Amino acid sequence: MDQASIPRREFLKRTTGMLTGLVVAGSPLALIAPARAWAVDLTTFTSSEAATLMAVARTIAPHDKLDDAAYALVVQALDTDATKDGNIRKTLREGLGRLGTEFVTATEADRVVALKKAEPSEFFRAVRLKTLQVLYATPMAYVYFGYEGEAFSKGGYVLRGFNNLRWLPEVPLEDSGPMPM
Repeated sequence: MDQASIPRREFLKRTTGMLTGLVVAGSPLALIAPARAWAVDLTTFTSSEAATLMAVARTIAPHDKLDDAAYALVVQALDTDATKDGNIRKTLREGLGRLGTEFVTATEADRVVALKKAEPSEFFRAVRLKTLQVLYATPMAYVYFGYEGEAFSKGGYVLRGFNNLRWLPEVPLEDSGPMPM
């Protein structure tokens, strides 16, 4: 099968598998999810802090079957921000300190209660924003949710079968409104 004939979904599955299969030996995040082989480089956070940030991200956006590697990218983005900005680093470290090291091993219900208390804090807002920005913009999440990406570069949605609404009743012509000229 040549590359031009590989369906987009299959391509994403294959490339995501390669991405999550890469291991960078010695990376602190490689220890967090021993079931899968993946890693990201950290500059600011320790393995313990990274594990807590991952648990926070998983609690904010819980998807039980989404691979930990997708959440690790959130931690990596937070680490990059903390490396560049001392105020962000201070905010994140203080928030992690308030949650404590037991946050990682707490039940999901207990983690939710702890995050509800932290909700008004700058720490929570920063982690929630970065989680939403990074997690849902990864190819791993695209595959998990079945999102095929933007359609403009592929000719739009209409030309890709998204106008095929067999499950809706046909609208009578008189109810469909004026036709553009």
